[in-house]
Amino acid sequence: MPPPELGTLTTEVSETVGTMQSAVVLINGLAQQIRDNVSDPAALLALANSLDSETNALAAAVAANAPPA
Repeated sequence: MPPPELGTLTTEVSETVGTMQSAVVLINGLAQQIRDNVSDPAALLALANSLDSETNALAAAVAANAPPA
């Protein structure tokens, strides 16, 4: 029987992979959204603001889960 820590680690890895896959989808989608809204400055500003927000959230999550140096 595997140690209980392995189950916890397996869960954490699954959550991390899911988050990384979501980030890839977000980044890939942004390029197309920019192309689709090239003539709409307000939409481009909204996309930039959304990107800033998501980037800050991702950076905070990484920092919160990084091992101490």
